[in-house]
Amino acid sequence: MSSILIKTTDELARQRHAGELLASVFAMLDEFIKPGVSTMAINNQAEEFIVNTLKSRPASKGQYDYPYVLNTSVNEVVCHGIPKESEHLRSGTIVNVDITLEKDGMIADSSKMYLIGEVSPLARRLVKTTYEAMWKGIKAVKPGATLGDIGHAIQSYVESHGYSVVREYCGHGIGVEMHEDPQILHYGKPGNGEVLKEGMVFTIEPMVNQGDSKIKTKKDGWTVITRDKKLSAQWEHTIAVTADGFEVLTLRKGETIPA
Repeated sequence: MSSILIKTTDELARQRHAGELLASVFAMLDEFIKPGVSTMAINNQAEEFIVNTLKSRPASKGQYDYPYVLNTSVNEVVCHGIPKESEHLRSGTIVNVDITLEKDGMIADSSKMYLIGEVSPLARRLVKTTYEAMWKGIKAVKPGATLGDIGHAIQSYVESHGYSVVREYCGHGIGVEMHEDPQILHYGKPGNGEVLKEGMVFTIEPMVNQGDSKIKTKKDGWTVITRDKKLSAQWEHTIAVTADGFEVLTLRKGETIPA
């Protein structure tokens, strides 16, 4: 028996609102993130905005005893980078900022890559390809499609550009809880896995490595890095399955769905 939760119209409306609020956090950070800013300052700025301006809850704080409201994953950090007072963003770096927000009992989850100052063409290409791969996965979403269709769309696009997909981490169902069923793998075979149904809500968040897909976790127990120390990039949106396709609940201002 499937444990996947189908969202009601009311739940979806509240989750859509949470997604809109989360998009506004990134709009605020777009003006704040620049060379020289510390990753802890990004965390503190986001927390103040979510709590005091949006009257919402940063859902990551306290989850699995994590003490911060977001992750800042710089350069070779694949995911779960911990904000630090001592870590200042230098020109030429890339950083993924991953944030969750809960409003009226429903959670939205999204991440965005930031290019700090003058970034190399190779780094820009990785970030761009990862963004495009996320959209390949999103555009595979519709009732009757499968989870394998999503994974295959992402994997085939990433590998055709000479990159590799991280397999140890995946997207996930989301709603009242941050992590619900199903798991959304970013690799797979067409036609395999759970069939998508209207009302499902989940994240699509491919992590793409410049080199090998192998990763390791640092001694802090959180920070995941590429084993070969090459760059990694990630983008994420929260997606709802609609009657005829998909809705991106965390779509940011100025962001358009590719043709």
